Amino acid sequence: MANTTVRGAQAIHGQNPQFLVETVIRNRIYESPFWKEHCFALTAESLIDKAIDLKAIGGVYGNQKPTEFLCLLLKLLQIQPEKEILLEYLQADEFKYLRALAVMYIRMTFSAADVYEILEPLLKDYRKIRYRGMNGYSLTYMDEFVDNLLVDERVCDIILPRLTRRDVLEDNGEIGPRKSRLLDAM
Repeated sequence: MANTTVRGAQAIHGQNPQFLVETVIRNRIYESPFWKEHCFALTAESLIDKAIDLKAIGGVYGNQKPTEFLCLLLKLLQIQPEKEILLEYLQADEFKYLRALAVMYIRMTFSAADVYEILEPLLKDYRKIRYRGMNGYSLTYMDEFVDNLLVDERVCDIILPRLTRRDVLEDNGEIGPRKSRLLDAM
C-alpha cells in the first residue's frame, strides 16, 4: 500500500505521477530506511512536519542513496495534494525546505504557464539552502534552485518534464511578458 498512488489520482503528463521519477531512483527510494520508517502513512498535512525537519535538498548521495528530499517528493507525487495546499506550502516563508519541496513538485506536475506564473516570483527569494549531492554538501540559493528548475533538464537527479519556452507561451498569449525588477528600479 505504501508504494501505490492514491485512488482517484489524475494522470500527470499522461502517466502515473510516480513514474515522473525514474525507475532506478524510485526503487531505491522504496528500499530506503527513511521511506519505510517515516513516509508510510503521510498525508498532505503530516508531510509538512517532515519537510520542516529537512536539512538539505538534493538527489542521490553516497552509494546512490536517495535524500530525504527525494523521498518526500515521491510521497507528494503519490498523494497529489490540491493546488491550494501547494500554494500554502509556498506561502510559508519561514520553512525554506518546505517551499523548495513545493517548488519542485509544481515544476514536475503543473502546466508550463502555471509553472512560470508561480515560480518566477520566487526568483526574489535569496535565502541559502543546502544541497546534498554525490560530493557531499554545498550551499546554493533558493533563487538559483528555482532558476535551475526553469532552465535545466535535470535537477536533483530527476529528469524534469519538458517545459515550453517562455517566449512561445508569450507569443500564444498564455502568459504576459516578464516584468523585470531592474526596470522598476529605473
